[in-house]
Amino acid sequence: MRSIFFLTLTSSSKLIGAGLATIGVTGAGAGIGIVFCGLILAIARNPSKEDKLFQFALLGFALCEAMGLLAIMMAFLILYS
Repeated sequence: MRSIFFLTLTSSSKLIGAGLATIGVTGAGAGIGIVFCGLILAIARNPSKEDKLFQFALLGFALCEAMGLLAIMMAFLILYS
């Protein structure tokens, strides 16, 4: 009886931990929105620098997306390890 309770507690704890680990994806989504909001504002102020600003925006997008992917990876590690 005790081992069944332990297995249930372990599996439910894994699910809770994986769910909490995916909260980082919302932060990545907000970061991407902020990056492109800043891009639109910067291009509106200085249209001649559009190419350089877009390069910086892509860099910011890639960094935010990497953080989201790391959060998903951590959730999968928690679930399947």
